[in-house]
Amino acid sequence: MNAAERLVESTRELLWERGYTGISPKGIQQRAGVGQGSMYHHFAGKRELALAAIGRTAEETRARAEEQLSGTGTSVERVTAYLRRERDVLRGCPIGRLTQDPEVMADPALREPVDRTLAWLRERLAQVLAEGRERGELDAGLDPWAVAATTVAVLQGGYVLARAAASAQPFDQAVDGVLGLLAAHVRP
Repeated sequence: MNAAERLVESTRELLWERGYTGISPKGIQQRAGVGQGSMYHHFAGKRELALAAIGRTAEETRARAEEQLSGTGTSVERVTAYLRRERDVLRGCPIGRLTQDPEVMADPALREPVDRTLAWLRERLAQVLAEGRERGELDAGLDPWAVAATTVAVLQGGYVLARAAASAQPFDQAVDGVLGLLAAHVRP
């Protein structure tokens, strides 16, 4: 990895661990193993580096979700695959955690990839669920948009509960709960 890549990857890790407020250019440089001159050769400063890091995390988050959501199976099987995929639950969601960072939320440019990713996820889940409804897998009374918003809220809340309990169990229970609610709409 070249210096610019190491800087972006180090910033991504630090954002997930400490948030934007909790990182400094010096800390990023130390994690990346590069000097100040190298950092400022590639990036104007912490904000520009954070934009690159958040953008990359957002892209990877969407790509990972899309793997399961565009896979094979019924709409419920694909949503289940997405919700049950392997995650580092106790670290939380690298995108969702940024919503708790006041500096990220106060800066429209830093907030934009976070908002875009969460909006994309709600929309993509709604598309999968609407497809299932149209194919007769789910009953006609299911509101794909409401269920998609609920699913994202449960997922993000599951991360919070798991971190607070220092256990993945609350996350797993939250996923089980939303899948149980969704199962009630599956047509025989």
